[in-house]
Amino acid sequence: MDIRIETAADFAGIRCVEEDAFPTRSEADLIDRLRTDGDAVFSLVAVQEDEIVGHVVLSRMRTPPETLGLGPVAVLTPHRRNGIAASLICEGLRRAAEKGWKGVFVLGDPAYYCRFGFDATLAAGFTSPYSGPHLLALALQSDGLPIQKGSLEYPAAFATLE
Repeated sequence: MDIRIETAADFAGIRCVEEDAFPTRSEADLIDRLRTDGDAVFSLVAVQEDEIVGHVVLSRMRTPPETLGLGPVAVLTPHRRNGIAASLICEGLRRAAEKGWKGVFVLGDPAYYCRFGFDATLAAGFTSPYSGPHLLALALQSDGLPIQKGSLEYPAAFATLE
């Protein structure tokens, strides 16, 4: 399996993965909007035998500064439970840390995301429509998140999710 940055030639394959992984087209439309708005910072694909089998995007948060939002993460149904999502997440986090981003937020299952170092306690000081036990954060640099509390705002494209 190869994990790499998406290219324009991958867009149709990414849409197929997103539409397979979620019950509606909302997440696929979200990816398109993040790209159009310039908020997709890292959009990675997992490729096996010339087929896109997985995708993850990390997008620029509006606040706090120097942070990203992780997701959606998607893998084609026949390829699930093979570590593809975990590999995509790890590679995205590695690239973000390497480029100096301070932290990443995710809305998801704590039992899954805690294994990557995400912590609900770190996100608890932020107010958001997504506040609660499924909002998690991860500091990518030794000096932590740029701020520890305040408003948490995802890119505008997230407001269109159904």
